Amino acid sequence: MSKTFARFMKDESGATAIEYGLIAALIGTAIIVAVTSVGTNLSSTFTSIATGVTKKN
Repeated sequence: MSKTFARFMKDESGATAIEYGLIAALIGTAIIVAVTSVGTNLSSTFTSIATGVTKKN
């Protein structure tokens, strides 16, 4: 029983999987923030263009 527990404590493969999961979550969050920011700026730009075109007509 103690050998099984010692082997379980030395096994670090699960920790590596958790680290990769955390890195993937961080990258995903960064992508979402970047896309949201670009989308907001793009929407503002198109609104300004539409306002300018409307005023000229």
